[in-house]
Amino acid sequence: MFPRPAHTRRYTATALALGLLGTLVSGAWAGDRRPAAPRGHAEVTRVPGAAGSSTPLAGFAVRSTAEVDDSPAAVSSPGYRTTGWYPAGPRSTVLAALLADGVYADPFHSTNLQKVPRADFQVPWWYRSDFTVEDTGRRTALDFSGVVSAADVYVNGRQVAPASEVTGAYTHHELDITPLVRSGENTVAFRVRPNDPDKDLTMGWLDWLQPPPDRNMGIVRDVLVRRGGPVALRDAHVVTELAVPSLATADLTVKARARNDSGTAVTAEVSGTVAGARFTRTVPLAAHESKTVTFSPADVPGLRLAGPRVWWPAGMGDQPLYDLDLTATVAGSTSDTAHESFGIREVQAPLDSDGARRYRINGRKLLIKGGGWSPDEFLRWDRAYTEDRLKYAVDLGLNTLRLEGHLEPDEFFDLADRYGVLTLPGWECCDKWEGEVNPDGSGEKWSESDHTVAKASMAAEAARLRGHPSVLSFLIGSDAAPDATIEKGYLDALEAADWPAPVVPAASENSSPRLGASGMKMTGPYDWVPPGYWYAKREGGATGFNSETSAGPSIPTLDTLRRMMTPAELDTLWKNPDTRQYHRSPSTVFGTLKIYDNALTGRYGAPASLTDYVRKAQLAQYENVRAQFEAYGRNATDADRPATGVIHWMFNSGWTSLHWQLTDRYLDQNGAYYGAKKANEPLHIQYSYDDRSVVVLNNRTAPAKGLTARATLFDPDGTERYDRTVTGVAVGGDGAHAAPLTLPSSVSGLSRTYLLRLVLTGPDGKEVSRNVYWLSTRPDTLDWSGTTWYYTPTTGYADLGGLASMAQVPTTATASTTSSGGTSTTTVTVRNTGSGTTPSLLTDVHLVGARGEPVLPVRWSDNAVTLWPGESVTLTATYRTADLRGSAPDVRVSGWNTPQRTVPAA
Repeated sequence: MFPRPAHTRRYTATALALGLLGTLVSGAWAGDRRPAAPRGHAEVTRVPGAAGSSTPLAGFAVRSTAEVDDSPAAVSSPGYRTTGWYPAGPRSTVLAALLADGVYADPFHSTNLQKVPRADFQVPWWYRSDFTVEDTGRRTALDFSGVVSAADVYVNGRQVAPASEVTGAYTHHELDITPLVRSGENTVAFRVRPNDPDKDLTMGWLDWLQPPPDRNMGIVRDVLVRRGGPVALRDAHVVTELAVPSLATADLTVKARARNDSGTAVTAEVSGTVAGARFTRTVPLAAHESKTVTFSPADVPGLRLAGPRVWWPAGMGDQPLYDLDLTATVAGSTSDTAHESFGIREVQAPLDSDGARRYRINGRKLLIKGGGWSPDEFLRWDRAYTEDRLKYAVDLGLNTLRLEGHLEPDEFFDLADRYGVLTLPGWECCDKWEGEVNPDGSGEKWSESDHTVAKASMAAEAARLRGHPSVLSFLIGSDAAPDATIEKGYLDALEAADWPAPVVPAASENSSPRLGASGMKMTGPYDWVPPGYWYAKREGGATGFNSETSAGPSIPTLDTLRRMMTPAELDTLWKNPDTRQYHRSPSTVFGTLKIYDNALTGRYGAPASLTDYVRKAQLAQYENVRAQFEAYGRNATDADRPATGVIHWMFNSGWTSLHWQLTDRYLDQNGAYYGAKKANEPLHIQYSYDDRSVVVLNNRTAPAKGLTARATLFDPDGTERYDRTVTGVAVGGDGAHAAPLTLPSSVSGLSRTYLLRLVLTGPDGKEVSRNVYWLSTRPDTLDWSGTTWYYTPTTGYADLGGLASMAQVPTTATASTTSSGGTSTTTVTVRNTGSGTTPSLLTDVHLVGARGEPVLPVRWSDNAVTLWPGESVTLTATYRTADLRGSAPDVRVSGWNTPQRTVPAA
């Protein structure tokens, strides 16, 4: 985001070290699927003695230090009674533990979050866990990161690290506790300090959502107990060098650090396998000496691969991964092991002639089409829920997710690797991370120790992320770029880690001394603008690389709204645009929906009810998100100032929100979702708001030919006013487009509000893309001179009020369901059975259970469809059978001018 006044900023951050939430029912977190430990007791972790084992602590007991009078030595000793303490998972903030224990009501409903007392989290909290060890002959270490914000660490009554050393959410720590470990039960305790994102290099939420009262204090990544012999293997990784553009060969260089943890000299044998190659080396080590062991194609010919299996983003190819396995033996016994997965791919991101960053992967140009990622507000990790959202990203045709701060755990990137979703991780804006360089932010200036923590954070994240082929870049700045000193710390850490991807100085149009220009822009908007805005090659329009932008509000479905707000709040939602909306943002800029609501009324007419407000919102969100992605797609191959990337702000929200989301917290899909899905379909026909051209865009790899494009204009009642067909349309692959026709500037008799139907058929005559627009002969008028950092004012609205005159159109639906292997597929055929000429506009199909509640998550082949009389469409929905909760599926059909009805789908 670019500089703006501190008290009105659209500060960002996108996705952290742990994930978002699953289906929260009655205030319980669905991600914690194990039986809860009894109140006051944490599950005891059994730690095996095998060399190379790495065992996460199963959970903690937590309690405020204000309620614990005993000494740290007592609290951290085996046998200490924790009666009255709260059970917490292995990765848990304080508030997440309290929510799981039922201390507070569902924080995502109404204003319940306001009722959580902040004062309870302004003192340190104890995190205590027991583990058992049978064999004390092994060396033992605690290995962890993810402490928010800092902690004193104790083992068996002894302090092993002070908070001055264990500080920063991303710093990695390995504490040798061998002398303290005893046979039987052992105890580790963390006295976790409160978090202040303006003072600590951790994470915050800025204006994304109402911030958690505990500010996410806690331990949000696994604490591992590692066992091994005298020689430890650390920093194991593979440096890949792919031949581009041929992709015919790839060189692998294996590296690892062998560390002698004993007080005597030893000789270790380090051996390993990768991609079928085997290698070994004898490594003499003096007492407490470390050496980097390297294996390259020069000494291991098998590390030069012919015909390597190359990793590609989804839609461009497959996602194969390789495995590295290493073993260190001493005197014939295993001392330690290491395992890493990695992918082979090459990323380049030079600046084009216009100064915009242009990504290439494996030698092929890549238009970045992405969204901003958010974890759960309370940093609760749920693998299944995360996987569901990544599947949604692929379903939408997105190829990238940007993580601004809140860098997720390893499993997130494992899943991104598997699904072919690229990621853009980086540090967050505006708080302590930019305190030294961003005068508009709220973060404090850095001390010398902050520089040390920042460099250590970079080193830890670089080592953790470098092997994931899904990681496209690292952004070492967001709104501001680092100064020379900070940049040097980051780059030195990245270089030492053999970082394989481009490093970007900022997400805004800023530069750093060594890296130079970012090649990105952060020009907004973040609030409502009309669809035509995106076609202008200025501000946030479709030129260059826009790192975060959208038309702001995204009103969820009625189902979600009724789950997150009270009837009185819902009444205010549609009646009072000037009222502050708690579920929008704590920001004074984004506290209300006034800009959005004024546009909704100005274009579609004043809402008559909550239902009317929501249905108009879905039309508005569909057309706007569709236009954003369509404009960037069309302009990607322009000779003059092409579009190179766009990140929709945001992909999802960490709580129940009214803005910045393509999918809501419950994984329901609204107009914004289906607008993005339509715009990013593989072979697509679209309309250009700026020059009225009809464009065929091909996101597939192979070119297409023999296509037929048809454009038809209608009055809202279905009266046809214009029709043109062009045959023999051909378009290249990899994002190429063709413009087979342009609509006339005026059409005789056309009503002020009108419909445009675009249909693309293949050589076999089958429809491959259909796209319907609602337009006006009176365009939206933008006041470019009044542009602010968050939007461009609209001085005149398009007249879409004619849609209100559309007759109600009857539709029929028939549905059936098949199930296999825990997955169900419901097939629905929807038909417009009207006898007149009026189409059924934006007809939505929802899969529902016995009580009418949506079955989520679900992936539809298509949805939000528009049908003319006599037309039908067959849609499929895929989902987990278990999500029906034992009921038979039904299908609920509704639309702009379609009476709602529900039919059985069993």
